Amino acid sequence: MGLFVALGMLALFVLALKVSNYSSYTSRGQYHVYVYFENIGGLKVRAPVTLSGVVIGRVTNIGYDRDNLEAKVELGIENQYDFLSTDTAASIYTAGLLGEQYVALEPGAEDETLKDGDEIIHSQSAMVLEELIGQFLVKMSSK
Repeated sequence: MGLFVALGMLALFVLALKVSNYSSYTSRGQYHVYVYFENIGGLKVRAPVTLSGVVIGRVTNIGYDRDNLEAKVELGIENQYDFLSTDTAASIYTAGLLGEQYVALEPGAEDETLKDGDEIIHSQSAMVLEELIGQFLVKMSSK
């Protein structure tokens, strides 16, 4: 009986690691770039950074920039993906049933590439469900 309880606890622990993405977090060589968003929704530190659906890094820090009056998100991107151009665009999307948010990158066409400490200029904030419902209700009431 104790063996089954121990196996059940181990299975729950592994499931928790999978859901939190902690098990896939590794600190290989990275370079860091910054991107500003008007609204990050529920984006969290260690959220995946993807390129065409492939995880290429993680969100390493989230803060608020007083000068830009926007959220400043630091992305840690693995060194093997050093070919991203300076006109790369960043968007916040939602994945999965639990509503996990991640940053998706879309490469640009410039020849110059992002370096450690650079900023991504083009960004699209998270879609906030409450704002969408509010806009819908305003449109419906004006008809």
